[in-house]
Amino acid sequence: MKIGASTLSGFKGKLEKSLEFIENNGIEYAEILHQYPNETINTEVTDSFNLKYTIHSPIININIASLSTAIRKASIEEIKKSIDTANEIGAETVVVHPGSIPFLGRDFEKEIYGLANDAIKEIGDYGKDLGVTAAIENMPAIEGHMYQNIYDLNELLTSLDMFMTLDIGHAHHVGYAPDEMYFESIKHIHAHDNNGDEDAHYALGEGNIDLKSIINKFEKEKYDGIYIIEVNDEDSVKKSLKYLKNMKK
Repeated sequence: MKIGASTLSGFKGKLEKSLEFIENNGIEYAEILHQYPNETINTEVTDSFNLKYTIHSPIININIASLSTAIRKASIEEIKKSIDTANEIGAETVVVHPGSIPFLGRDFEKEIYGLANDAIKEIGDYGKDLGVTAAIENMPAIEGHMYQNIYDLNELLTSLDMFMTLDIGHAHHVGYAPDEMYFESIKHIHAHDNNGDEDAHYALGEGNIDLKSIINKFEKEKYDGIYIIEVNDEDSVKKSLKYLKNMKK
């Protein structure tokens, strides 16, 4: 089992502090949240740690499905910058959000999904040219978030020869059962817990997700990707790490 942790738990501070925390807790992989205040990632910093990396592309003010051509193009370029950075630091995977539908865009859902799908393909092709996997993430049950339906997302990615980041917490929030979360397209996993009522990003074991059944299924299917602990604070990272280690016993 490959275990990593997201810098989400300390993203408001300096990247060095987050990476130091992850390494000091014996975690092998770090997923860098590539956005303000860590928009610039210095390879001297990443090289100074004995860690392997993935990158989560920016979330703030990003919408690759925007009806505004300028905003959509700018968002795609920001994702490509994350892919460029991944290539520079030797990260094989970049996590990408699929876009959102604003309140006044509801009447144009078909058009917006078309734009999203075109953007996803463009991003995927760009990553392939650099040897970086753009793994598209399923979204929680929050109004406007696209690709909450993991079956639809899997169908799209399979048709494009691309891969998914399965966010277990998001899938549970939408209402998927453990036996509905496995797809061969899944290359990467975000692990956090909730009680089904909100996208809470609790420590593993603090909500009501049947995490053991989900992880056991992936291990049985010889999943070779990383389980990234994506929680809100460093104490929750420690609790989640302990939970995963106990599973391995």
